[in-house]
Amino acid sequence: MSNLPPSFAKHLRSLSQPRRKPEPGGGLEAALRKAKEHHDRGEIKQAETLCMAILSKDPGNAQALLLAGSLAHGIDDVGLALEFYRRAVERQPNSAHMNIVIASAYAEAKEYDKAILHFQRALKLKGETVPTLGALGRAYTAAGMPEQALPLFDRALKLQSDHPALRYDHATALIALGRMDEAAKLLRESIERGYRVSACYRALVDTRKFVDGQGELDEILSCLNVTGRARRETVELNHAAGKIFNDIGRFEQAIDHFQASKIAAGHGFDIDTFRLRVDNLIASFTPDLIKAKSDLGNESELPVFIVGMPRSGTTLTEQICASHPAVYGAGELAKLGMVAHSAGYVQAPNGSILKTPQALTHDEARAMAAEYLGFLKSRSPSAARIVDKMPHNFQYVGLIALLFPNAKVIHCTRDPIDNSISCFFNTFNDKHGYNTDLRTLGLYYREYHRLMQHWYKLLPGRIYQCNYETMIADQEAESRRLIDFLGLPWDEACLRFYETDRAVTTPSRWQVRQPIYKSSVKRWKKYEHRIQPLIEALGDLAVV
Repeated sequence: MSNLPPSFAKHLRSLSQPRRKPEPGGGLEAALRKAKEHHDRGEIKQAETLCMAILSKDPGNAQALLLAGSLAHGIDDVGLALEFYRRAVERQPNSAHMNIVIASAYAEAKEYDKAILHFQRALKLKGETVPTLGALGRAYTAAGMPEQALPLFDRALKLQSDHPALRYDHATALIALGRMDEAAKLLRESIERGYRVSACYRALVDTRKFVDGQGELDEILSCLNVTGRARRETVELNHAAGKIFNDIGRFEQAIDHFQASKIAAGHGFDIDTFRLRVDNLIASFTPDLIKAKSDLGNESELPVFIVGMPRSGTTLTEQICASHPAVYGAGELAKLGMVAHSAGYVQAPNGSILKTPQALTHDEARAMAAEYLGFLKSRSPSAARIVDKMPHNFQYVGLIALLFPNAKVIHCTRDPIDNSISCFFNTFNDKHGYNTDLRTLGLYYREYHRLMQHWYKLLPGRIYQCNYETMIADQEAESRRLIDFLGLPWDEACLRFYETDRAVTTPSRWQVRQPIYKSSVKRWKKYEHRIQPLIEALGDLAVV
């Protein structure tokens, strides 16, 4: 995450101030054209300077606000971008383009309800177009409402049957609903047409567990022999090959392809900076701080936070909880991080904390909590508990304790070696750069573990540890303890979590539709001689 340019932050604060009357003349239009030219050429500082000058004279200039949003987007601050986009749309609410821009930003921020609203508005303003129908369908799928996405993809395909992405997007919605055979059919159709072939193979291998590698595997390996592929295609094809090899028990070939996928992804990660980040969190969140600010937050018991490493059983745990009639599983929400970022409680790229929790005031804490709760309630107004299953919220446990003293925090754990290789065997985006190589992954796991141990000591009794191996060994007993921790009466539906009719969009979407199985326990033994850098990096956390 880049530091915010001071001029952006200053102007953002000024957006709520009384508006100046725009100056007459055509000078602003010429300046805006010049700012856009700078932006298009990648001359960001010049574009920013001109854009801020325009907005100082005409704070309601919709095109300048749109450009400011794009500049904020370019420094990876979606929350700030949305502030500018909202102002732009207020000025030109009937612009289909502006509604699509802000809808896309909301979708990136995982505020899907607002994304859906603006995509729908764009469709009304512009009529049905394939790109907007597809974008709305993807937003519905990501929001956990894939059944509402399906007719949109049908309509889009009628408009353009040979669109290169629609069958893939349609299949993704079907996979989220557990309709794997139908999804596989669409993916095969897309592959046969040559549309998004590598992405379709990547999705296809997750529609079932393979017992025979012939057919799809031969095709994937043939694709890998073609030169001139894009990096993304190399990542996807190698992952697909690794998945099939792993399914059929050819473990040497599997890890070769998973490693090739990681190398092709090329994500980097500064483990020293992350270590400093953990140091600063531990130093900032102290027993004295928690005691002094214990009365700041909102007393709601609605939020449930599931945290931990990815692939530690977070999706399974959410599915069990969400099978209870009083619980809504909202999936992985980015909202808490956005609320923290907007208020300044984030860490700079060098690992330092921009605004320490000591600065948190009563009014600020209440406002932050209210914004987050309002977002949660929009997902399910009647639920007694709403689960936010964003694993990396483990970095925000201290802030959660201040904002929501009665919230339930569930920490999912798993055998560190199994957990780590499961991460390594999955494709994540560049925000998971620690997953690039085995040694870095092991070192990252140690820092995550160190931070969680701090939270346990700081907040005794407030974090429930849900262990994957314990759940596998005795599903009913562990599920009962889990529901009891949520303060809810037991419901037998929690044992039949795989029958729960809800969308699942994480990499575990196939597994959580199966009854509990034990084949993932000590899975790492199959690869032991190939994962020594991971085991060495984990150190005393690796129980071999």
